[in-house]
Amino acid sequence: MEHEEINAVTESKIEGRNAVLEAFRSGKTIDKIYVLDGCQDGPVRTIVREARKGDTILNFVSKERLDQLSETGHHQGVIAITAAYHYAEVEDILELARQKGEPPFVFILDGIEDPHNLGAIIRTANLCGAHGVIIPKRRAVGLTPTVAKTSAGAIHYTPVAKVTNITSTIKELKEQGMWFVCADMGGTAMYDLNLTGPIGLVIGNEGEGVSKLVRENCDMIASIPMKGDIDSLNASVAAGVLAYEIVRQRLGK
Repeated sequence: MEHEEINAVTESKIEGRNAVLEAFRSGKTIDKIYVLDGCQDGPVRTIVREARKGDTILNFVSKERLDQLSETGHHQGVIAITAAYHYAEVEDILELARQKGEPPFVFILDGIEDPHNLGAIIRTANLCGAHGVIIPKRRAVGLTPTVAKTSAGAIHYTPVAKVTNITSTIKELKEQGMWFVCADMGGTAMYDLNLTGPIGLVIGNEGEGVSKLVRENCDMIASIPMKGDIDSLNASVAAGVLAYEIVRQRLGK
């Protein structure tokens, strides 16, 4: 079955109280709201209340910061950043695996901050046959226009889910029979691990790697053999190298 195309959202920045309220009412996916710090006007309070109902990240900022972010010059103390594309649910990713009759293969990204890295990883996930990508809601980049462009169209076909807590998501997926391998320099060489079956590939933050709590909840720690003069790979390249070792093993080669 062909993947369902994710509907693009044309706006990436919405300014002004009425426009932002209307965006909430219409069901747009809103990643972040920037609100003038200390503003207690009725419409602004309503916007803050709406943001807190869902997964929107609230940032209370100075007028100078709002002016800097504004493209229209008429922000009225509120600027919303919408997702470039709609997010999927984790269950959508598992359902895609079921439809294809394949054991789930999922990328979990523990705090990727560079939109170019996220876009490249989504592109790799699509090409290696992964069923989806899971990212955290906080301290990480979301589906911005730059991510969409860097993914080279993969964002249309590979579901991306956004979750509150990566560790909790890993635990829930473990209960459904998945295994998790994270990339870390101190691990076992990836060629010596059994990476077949329902698997989640965990890639850490560009600078700090996989967080301690997430690493402790992974079943395996894989390292990529390196012979050069520098000590690490770019996050998206590491994801690609490990993903294709998983592909090789899944193909039984």
